[in-house]
Formats: sequence, structure tokens, C-alpha cells
Amino acid sequence: MTSGANGAPRGKIIIHGDPDLQELIPGFLENRRKDVATLIAAVEQGDFKTIQTLGHRMKGDGGGYGFDGLSAIGLALEQAAHERNHAAVRIRIDELSSYLSRVEVVYEAS
Repeated sequence: MTSGANGAPRGKIIIHGDPDLQELIPGFLENRRKDVATLIAAVEQGDFKTIQTLGHRMKGDGGGYGFDGLSAIGLALEQAAHERNHAAVRIRIDELSSYLSRVEVVYEAS
């Protein structure tokens, strides 16, 4: 496991996925990856409304799919957009991208 600039672990994030959502989760994560590009474009354009909306949606949807980390990032994005804080939004986008690159979902039969 490697460490990031702030010393935080940079290894895999293991999520124990709900087997009932196994067919939906890959699409959910792919859509969050697409959100990264949308968020980058939005921050470059100063479109804080889009950032706030995506953050709010991520905050709500993340927990429903079992991704509490995405919910936390979504909340932080929503707050940063509300404050119109470019730097904070960029940090959260980087966190989102990192999270998505490291997350691994495992399913266990119930």
C-alpha cells in the first residue's frame, strides 16, 4: 500500500456490496466516473450550480448503494460549491477520482 501526499493510505478500498444490487453497482460507479469529467468542466466554467447538484445527488445515492465514502465526498462537494470555493472543489474532485480508482466491490451471498 502506498501513501498519498498527506500520508493517507492509497490502497484499495474494499466495499462489501449488496448482492441484490450487483447488477446495478457497475453502472452506478461508471456514472460517477463520468461525473468526474462533468465536475472538472463545471469548475473550469465556474458552474457551481452543477457541482452543487452533482454533490447533492452523490451524497444521497452513495449510501443507498453502500458507498459511504462517496456520500462524504458528495457532501463536501456540495458545501464547497455552495461556498463557491474553486480550490476546495478541485480537492474534492481529486478525492472522488482517487476513490473511484481504488474502490473494489466484493459480494457475499446472504
